[in-house]
Amino acid sequence: MVKKVGEHVTLDIIGTKREYEPSFFEGLVHKIAEKAKVTVLNIAKYKFEPQGFTLVALLAESHISFHTYPEKGIISFDFYTCGTVAPSIALDVIKKEIEHKRIIKKELNRDTISFYYDNTSTKGLQKNYLVKEVLEDFKSKVGQHIEILDLVEYGKSLFIDGDLQVAESDEHLYSGTFVNSAMKLNKSKDRAAIIGGGDGGVARECIAKGFGFIDWYELDPEVVDVCKKHIGSIGKNATEKNSVKCVWGDAFESIKKVEDDCYDKIFIDLNDDQFCIDLAAKNMDSLVRILKPDGVITAQVGSQDKKPKQVDNWLNVFNKNFGNATLDRVYIPSFDSSWNFYSSINH
Repeated sequence: MVKKVGEHVTLDIIGTKREYEPSFFEGLVHKIAEKAKVTVLNIAKYKFEPQGFTLVALLAESHISFHTYPEKGIISFDFYTCGTVAPSIALDVIKKEIEHKRIIKKELNRDTISFYYDNTSTKGLQKNYLVKEVLEDFKSKVGQHIEILDLVEYGKSLFIDGDLQVAESDEHLYSGTFVNSAMKLNKSKDRAAIIGGGDGGVARECIAKGFGFIDWYELDPEVVDVCKKHIGSIGKNATEKNSVKCVWGDAFESIKKVEDDCYDKIFIDLNDDQFCIDLAAKNMDSLVRILKPDGVITAQVGSQDKKPKQVDNWLNVFNKNFGNATLDRVYIPSFDSSWNFYSSINH
């Protein structure tokens, strides 16, 4: 449950050439307090030499402060209150009383919601996920930073090394499109290999499609365990199904022991970065070897909107080895972008 304790506003008043007297700011505090219906208990102030001034007003409802930087033509204002009137009301007063070229306003609710920066924010923009609760935060034995966060809009979500991997609210869009991309090209479903996909969504979809056998290659068993604990609705206990065999460790080392022409489908669900593209490309001969003739290989290749070069690099890998790549795309709200999947038939 979100618990709100107050509201906070900061104003950076830019382009102020005049240096105001301390008494001016003291009077301004009382004007703002009257408008905001807060009670001034005490005022502390200090004038610096050769210039600059700081004032802090203690309120029954919290505080107001002014800090002046005459050499930069900036006055900084800060107002935090647990009162009934929003502190942004101070902007109207300050606009009338202090000369300025522009005023930068930032508002923040003081509550139990935290912000988590989205690493994939478009350059020049900043997006944050709103976090209700941190359920897990640790480094796994294989060195991955694993977090399970309960997000305001998207529910319980898995982050690895700071990147969102899956959110329970829209995971079905990701995994459903992933598996359906392969099934459109070939209906065979005797045996499937999943490389990565620690949340279990792709395994769940393969089980639902009726695959006879599913070999799930996952580097980090702690990812699987933590997802089963907190977002078990995604995997639906896939690891416990008789048709699923979990193979822990380096997938590309493990598949060296697999016989030729073993799988009808191979799903590559690795992390969203160039390293994993290079890793898949380096091991593509092994993947081709274990894929049946006319079998299908499908990979999640990321966002054309946010990482177009990465999607192109995946396409080059598929075309070099198969030459018949098809693209499927789905918009995923928690990713704030469309997500792409390449599939090819092993002719």
